[in-house]
Amino acid sequence: MPSAESVRIAFVLLASVAAAAQTPRADLQAARLSAAKQHLEQGKADLTIRECKEALAADPRSAPAHMLLGLAYLSKGSTEMIADAKAELQQALDVDPELLWARFYLARLYFDQGLPEKAQDQLERGLKQSPGLPHFLSLLGEVRRQLGDPAASVELNRKALAAGDTMTPANYFLALAYLDLKEEPAAIAELEKAIRSPYVTPETYNTLASLYIKKQQFAAAEDLCRKAIAMDPSRPDAYLNLARVYNAQQASDKALQVLDAALPPGKDFPATEYFRRLQADLAVERGAAYTAKKMYAPAIAEYLRALDLDPRRAAIHRRLAELYRQKGDTAAAALHTKEADKLETDKK
Repeated sequence: MPSAESVRIAFVLLASVAAAAQTPRADLQAARLSAAKQHLEQGKADLTIRECKEALAADPRSAPAHMLLGLAYLSKGSTEMIADAKAELQQALDVDPELLWARFYLARLYFDQGLPEKAQDQLERGLKQSPGLPHFLSLLGEVRRQLGDPAASVELNRKALAAGDTMTPANYFLALAYLDLKEEPAAIAELEKAIRSPYVTPETYNTLASLYIKKQQFAAAEDLCRKAIAMDPSRPDAYLNLARVYNAQQASDKALQVLDAALPPGKDFPATEYFRRLQADLAVERGAAYTAKKMYAPAIAEYLRALDLDPRRAAIHRRLAELYRQKGDTAAAALHTKEADKLETDKK
């Protein structure tokens, strides 16, 4: 998972903006920052932006105003605002390198953009300044996992949990590390802790749903998928898992219905490897649903689309080989069987 979309931005939004507002200022400037803080807490990004810009017009070197403005840009949830948010957070740090939460959110931005080395640099700087901060420890753990060291992630996230009372992200990141280490029961235990938190995220529900599907706990998986969708109907990964639940139970029409909801007409996906794989997964589930309904032509079309998006899937070549055999097209079946054999050999 990509992330935009592994865990959401802002573990500790209220704490960070409160810290910013505590910087001593002249009365008018303090009032502007206080108003910006309140607007941000209430989800009023445009009003936050207005107050911050007025504060910066009065004092262009107001680090808290730059940070609050960066957070307001992030809260709008627009990819077009990411560059502006990054610039504001960096300006806040240029003015005041001790502004820890500006550093944290800059690290988070790098993390979400798939730049783990840059995120790691910011997090390590923050921990040198203030060792033991649980949010820094937890995100650094996930960064280390993505850089290929899940054992380090386990250690760092355990430290984060020991240091913070409500470190739901640490439970989630710890679960991901356990999955990398092939310790599935431990991962499930961490995710089951995380979903009991008031700070649970759609990613947490969806990751646990995936594991329940593997264990054929379909009712529990369906419930988690629906909770993830209720929290954020725009995320296609929860619809994907719900379709898997239905396909596993031969409920093909239901699977196709939720797959249509995952990809509404006109919806654009970022041009990233993660979203290419996601679209391939959606096509695979649609192909499985059509196959169960004995609609072989659309099933073949979906599987071929999946391979266009991700050509390394040997299992999909085998499904195509079987469908072509059923249609009597032995040449196409042989071609896909040969490709599947090659991919499986190369993987060894």
